[in-house]
Amino acid sequence: MMQRLTPPTFDIKSARVAVLMGGLSMERDISIMSGTGVLEALKSQGVNAFSFDPGERALGQLVDEGVTHAFIALHGRFGEDGAVQGALELLGIPYTGSGVMASSLAMDKTMTKRVWQSAGLQTPKYHLLAGHFESDAAKDAKLKEVADDLGYPLIVKPPHEGSSIGVSRVNDFEELQRAYDIAHALDPDVLCETFISGLELTCPVLGDALNAQALPVVHIQAPQAGYDYANKYFTDAVQYHCPSGLSPEVEAQVQALSVSAFKALGCSGWGRADLMLCEKTGKPFLLEMNTSPGMTSHSLVPMSAKAAGMSYEALCVHILGQAKTHIQRTQKSQATSANTEALG
Repeated sequence: MMQRLTPPTFDIKSARVAVLMGGLSMERDISIMSGTGVLEALKSQGVNAFSFDPGERALGQLVDEGVTHAFIALHGRFGEDGAVQGALELLGIPYTGSGVMASSLAMDKTMTKRVWQSAGLQTPKYHLLAGHFESDAAKDAKLKEVADDLGYPLIVKPPHEGSSIGVSRVNDFEELQRAYDIAHALDPDVLCETFISGLELTCPVLGDALNAQALPVVHIQAPQAGYDYANKYFTDAVQYHCPSGLSPEVEAQVQALSVSAFKALGCSGWGRADLMLCEKTGKPFLLEMNTSPGMTSHSLVPMSAKAAGMSYEALCVHILGQAKTHIQRTQKSQATSANTEALG
């Protein structure tokens, strides 16, 4: 059972809420699906909400629209990476989810792993291949060095994308070369990490550092092709188990690790940890933290919340109720903001 949730920080019914969806990332289409669901849910609960696409409109227009709060349903770059969070801080508009720093850290999978490792949290061993190589020979030499250290199979991914975009599992050197090129076409940096064989799990977290609590764990069973972009959003080939089928002890261990991962990054509001439960050791390994998870019909946070007794609509209202700015505005910054508005 869930603990008592934190009450809303403001009067939701008196707010004018912009649901930010679409945006400029490769996950634009998924964001529109998420945002549409959130918008319908909020409106069904009497919230004065409307859609706003930062990919088509300047964020400054939020002020012109009289927006009091923003629900971020953006995914990927310029939506989940601290960029839009920073803009909303400058505009003084409270928003859902993590602040600038936590959003930026969590979007960078390499920095995420470094933070977790410094906190003693278990994540797969990795190598970061940063920037461009001066020659194909230099690239191949480095790839062989990485493969010798990590062993096959291994995972190759662009560290600044989400929704499994550009992610490959490789079993030999030729596959590693192709996977590197796929990831590098999306990101100047490429992350290679040890493949953990076992159960694929995800665990949502609600709250802030002092009151963060985990929702039920979801066990994901993907087909042969894996839990890729298409299977995540556009097929019914994936099986989801919530309750997870894990023993109570392991479920609690995964939940505790997810909350620790959330806190270590400084996340707040809501998020979702993705993990692998190693079949050899029985230990969970952290893969990544999503600070603006999907809210589509296939999405995992609503599925987990439902298992905890929370409807999709109640989940959306709760997330909105925790909206806030994260950077304290001093008297000087407040005066500067007022002068800017007067000049505008």
